[in-house]
Amino acid sequence: MRDRIAWPELPLSRWSDTRATLHMWTQVIGKVRLASTPLVNHWWNVPLYPTAHGLTTSLMFHGATGFEISLDLLDHQLEVTTSDGTFGAMPLVAQPVSRFHARLMGMLHDLAIDVPVRTTPVEVPDPIPFEKDHVHASYDPEWAQRFWRVLLATTRVLCDFRARFLGKASPVHFFWGSFDLALTFFSGRRAPERPGADRITREAYSHEVMSFGFWPGGGGFEDAAFYAYAAPEPPGFADAPIRPREARYDQALHEFLLPYAAVCADADPDARLREFLETAYEAGAELGGWDRAALERGAPAEAAAAAYGEGPGAPPLH
Repeated sequence: MRDRIAWPELPLSRWSDTRATLHMWTQVIGKVRLASTPLVNHWWNVPLYPTAHGLTTSLMFHGATGFEISLDLLDHQLEVTTSDGTFGAMPLVAQPVSRFHARLMGMLHDLAIDVPVRTTPVEVPDPIPFEKDHVHASYDPEWAQRFWRVLLATTRVLCDFRARFLGKASPVHFFWGSFDLALTFFSGRRAPERPGADRITREAYSHEVMSFGFWPGGGGFEDAAFYAYAAPEPPGFADAPIRPREARYDQALHEFLLPYAAVCADADPDARLREFLETAYEAGAELGGWDRAALERGAPAEAAAAAYGEGPGAPPLH
């Protein structure tokens, strides 16, 4: 019987090896996406996206051929589909990154999709090129699926949170470099240049932003947490009264963190996460001088749905 708990427990100590391997597998898939898509502002051509079964690249092109790579964490297989009607798949089982990389690239080659990628992972200490990585080789289906269910539940809340923001906003997407689910709001103003910023950072933070998301832990840090930060950070943001009470500001990361364990143990996890997102946004927008009247929708989402003939009490559309 598949575990249908929306907010399952996810202590890092129970799945750290699987987490590290999944991180590298998503980087292999993400590198194909990076090589197969044109640059979109803030690197929005790079992330993966949560689906009803796992994560996907969404549609990419190799010449005139459309293709998509999906990491199915419900039925535990990797799938490649193409607009030519061809299909490839392999089971997700414990295997080193080197084998995963070789099998995926071989599968793409068999489908007449040859994508040259740089095989060195990014945003990790002491990166091992994919073809030489025999270290990361763990895959526990139960914990991989729990991780995906957390992404799914978080995506649901983030999409609802995003709906009332009228300004420029990113999709809810999964960055395989930093291995986190993210949503970003923009004030509409350009940000000052960051001294010494590399090309990736310069593009990502070219404009004033607030970002919110979920990070599963790892890399020498503590367990999974939700996060919220402003860039550039306005004065006083670190001292803002963010709720719920378990939220705290991390001086090293310059972010507010809310432990995932505190959310999944709550009687109403959705409400606790929404409280964190809303109070962090309000603090950042107020202290940063954002034009909230222009950037926020006044009417609740339910009223907007009713206006378009959806939801209880909605008039019929003709």
